[in-house]
Amino acid sequence: KSFCPLCKSISLDPYHRIDRYKIECTTDICGDCGFIFMNPPLADKTLKELYSEEYFKGSADFSYVDERENKKYSAYVWNKRIKIINKYIKEGNFLDVGCSFGGLMEAASKYYTPCGIEASEYAYKNSAIAFRNNIHHGTLSDHPFPKDFFSVITMIELIEHLDDPLFAIEECHRLLQNNGLLVIQTANMAGRQARKLGKNYEYFMPGHLSYFSMKNLKDALSKTGFSNVRVFYPVEF
Repeated sequence: KSFCPLCKSISLDPYHRIDRYKIECTTDICGDCGFIFMNPPLADKTLKELYSEEYFKGSADFSYVDERENKKYSAYVWNKRIKIINKYIKEGNFLDVGCSFGGLMEAASKYYTPCGIEASEYAYKNSAIAFRNNIHHGTLSDHPFPKDFFSVITMIELIEHLDDPLFAIEECHRLLQNNGLLVIQTANMAGRQARKLGKNYEYFMPGHLSYFSMKNLKDALSKTGFSNVRVFYPVEF
């Protein structure tokens, strides 16, 4: 790419080369907004292959932690997250983008009508039977949900996997009702840990295409029409 996917600036500089995985990749940083992104991005076929059964079972070069193996403890996190969300939005339709096996949807079902979007065929096929009919196997660009349909949308450790995160934020805004809530969880690349570790920061991996700072994520949300942005620091400053 010859421009920043976030602010469209052409002021780009090479950032880190990530070479500790079988798939090597390079990142650029935008001189205007500080957004870091994989450039060039991986081919669609390669990306699809990343999220195979091996990725979800922990046997791939880099892997996902399968919450089904420790569901009791994962549920503590899901339930706490839903409890906080429920302070702001009491009911309505709930969408988890990148819902994996449906764990957060299950927790959300106490208060909301849960829906999900999941790109991985393996995760979709192995999602909880109770919710599979509510899960769209695909992405935010090809889903069936209507405008203004959701009260809450979550993207937990998801936005960094997208090569066009601005589109995702815009689509979430379109799908949300007035006064709806969008929850995004991702690393802060301006945070202490990211700055200290540099290219060795564990967040740099082939499946992560987009890397935000707190500032440029807040700016992107504001430009898209979101207001009352609140930042939580669950791990670090």
